[in-house]
Amino acid sequence: MRTVRLATEADAAGILAVYAPYIRDTAVTFETETPSLDAFRCRMASIIGDYPYLVVEEDGSIVGFAYAHRLGERAAYAWNAELSIYFAPGCTSRGWGSVLFWALIDLLALQGVRNAYSLITVPNEASLALHEKLGFTLMGVQKEAGYKFGAWHDVAWLRMAIGDFSAAPEPRMPLSAMDPDQVAEVLAAAEAALARLN
Repeated sequence: MRTVRLATEADAAGILAVYAPYIRDTAVTFETETPSLDAFRCRMASIIGDYPYLVVEEDGSIVGFAYAHRLGERAAYAWNAELSIYFAPGCTSRGWGSVLFWALIDLLALQGVRNAYSLITVPNEASLALHEKLGFTLMGVQKEAGYKFGAWHDVAWLRMAIGDFSAAPEPRMPLSAMDPDQVAEVLAAAEAALARLN
C-alpha cells in the first residue's frame, strides 16, 4: 500500500535514509557529507509549512520524497521555487516521480508560485526525460559547476512556467495558510495515481 502525505520533522530519519546514498555514491547532489540527523531535521523545519515537502510511503516505510524551496533571496524572486526529488533504490523508473512532481507543482501553483526550476547534474538522461515529459524546458547548462569524486560536473537548469504573467502577482501564500481541503485533494489525487502504477 502506498500513501502520499506531507512530511513532518519526525520523518527526518526515513527521508535521510533515502537521500544519504545519493550523497555517498553519486554526483546527483553536490552535498559531499551526510548531515547529522539533527542538522537534517533543522533543514526540513526551515521548509515545512512554507513550501510543500512530500513523502511517499510503501507499506509504512518512506521510499521517496520531494520538496520545493525558494530560489533567489531578493524580494522580486518570491514567486520562484526550486524542486528536488529522490527515491530509494528499487523505486525508480516506475512513474512515481511524475506523480510526486505533479503534486508538488499543483501545490506550488495554489500557493501562487509562477516558476518551477530544477537543477540537474548531467549527464542524467532519466531525470532529463522525466522533466521533459512534465513540460520543463532546458534554459542552459552551467559548465563545471561542482567538483565531486575527483571530477567537475555540469548542471542543467530547467524551468516550467506554472502561473500567469499577465498581471502583478499576489503575495505567495505559505503552505500553512492554504485551505487544508485543497491540499488534501492534491495529495489524494497523487495517492490514487500511485495506486494505478506498478
